[in-house]
Amino acid sequence: MATTGFWPVKDRLKEVIDYAENPDKTIDKKYMDSDLYAALRYVSNDKKTDERMYVSGINCNAKRAYERMTATKKRFGKMGGNVAYHGYQSFQTGEATPEEAHKIGLETARRMWGNEYEVVVTTHLNTDNVHNHFVVNSVSFKTSRKFENHISDHYRLREISDAVCLEHGKGILKDAEFYGKSKKEYWRKQNGGLSHREILKADIDAALAQSANFKAFEIRLKDMGYEICRDENFAHYSVKGTGWQRAVRLDRLGKEYTPEAIRVRLLDNQRHIGYVPFHKPKYTPLLTLEIEYRKIQRMDGIQILFALVTELCRLVTGNNIAPETPRPLSPAMRQEIVKLDKTLKEYKFLCKNNIDSPQELVSFIEEKRKQIGALEKERQSVYNRNRHKKSGELNAQAREISAKIKPLRAELSLAKAVLEKIPKLKEVIEAERQAETAVISKNKERRYTR
Repeated sequence: MATTGFWPVKDRLKEVIDYAENPDKTIDKKYMDSDLYAALRYVSNDKKTDERMYVSGINCNAKRAYERMTATKKRFGKMGGNVAYHGYQSFQTGEATPEEAHKIGLETARRMWGNEYEVVVTTHLNTDNVHNHFVVNSVSFKTSRKFENHISDHYRLREISDAVCLEHGKGILKDAEFYGKSKKEYWRKQNGGLSHREILKADIDAALAQSANFKAFEIRLKDMGYEICRDENFAHYSVKGTGWQRAVRLDRLGKEYTPEAIRVRLLDNQRHIGYVPFHKPKYTPLLTLEIEYRKIQRMDGIQILFALVTELCRLVTGNNIAPETPRPLSPAMRQEIVKLDKTLKEYKFLCKNNIDSPQELVSFIEEKRKQIGALEKERQSVYNRNRHKKSGELNAQAREISAKIKPLRAELSLAKAVLEKIPKLKEVIEAERQAETAVISKNKERRYTR
């Protein structure tokens, strides 16, 4: 069985084609003898040949794919927007040989895009599970129409992939859910996020674990930032989270979240000997952190933005956190918890490179691009000198330059990801600040009304 997916490429087209055609990924020594491996590695590194293993072009010559795709865009005057689409088709470990995987990938791409678009298909062998990559021009060479990327296209790709796999004697995933039922849900899943319903289920479970009756359960949910729209007196209990446009009915989350099922869980808590009674915590971790950071004059720059998010996420991911420890209130902040490792990596990157403003980050990106460009130019010069000499020394020199480029590309990719993330984190922090302020106001109102 094979899993599939694709996403738009908004950056430079040549980068994604180079990645897909990377000889280090498309050639694996275990699939050939040493002499053939050495020969194929040489011709794969020569950008002016087309003798790469498991690299094919549909409606274009693979070695001229970038030039052909760019020419199509220029011909129709459509150089902006999404420059391409980058897709994958991944097989289970040991399910397909490289030859089988490549044939399946080619047939899948032909049926999906072959009538109108230029496509490069490569098979990567650098992981335990063989997988194909598709690079699709966003502009049709036949009609000039840009690929629109509807959620139905993602369904269609998987259906075509399943059909081709069955024709080649491979299994498929039957009746598997496809990233929810909307495009928004699909991209949220692609980015490692959680839906409102998934967050709500986790919060309900946490609230029920420390409640023995509906009143305590509701208080717990309110302190977590939820508004009770319909309580236990209504047939359909529903709540609404901070920043949500609509309320969610609990009975639509699953049979374990119906009013009857919740009541059974609450009664079970009353009978449970080791049950810990509900303790109402103070939900102001962000406001408290901001006060502390102001005291030590650390409220400027983008490093503090990443620091605040990681500290809030750690409050609920640490091993020694007490049950009454405050949790982030806004759903947006709780979504960041699943991406904590990535955010930590980005925060360490900013600190290591002493980057504390968007302007410094942009300068860093431009500098890395210049360094990569200079090394690529130097490597191309080596390729050109080695074209007829076939010198082992020049081959080694080219590999050394490639080794220098690899970490620079990793830093460039990380820096661009951080730059895109900054406005998103600002929105997350603001949503959490508003949620905590609202809880403080509610607590004051309760004290004054007693």
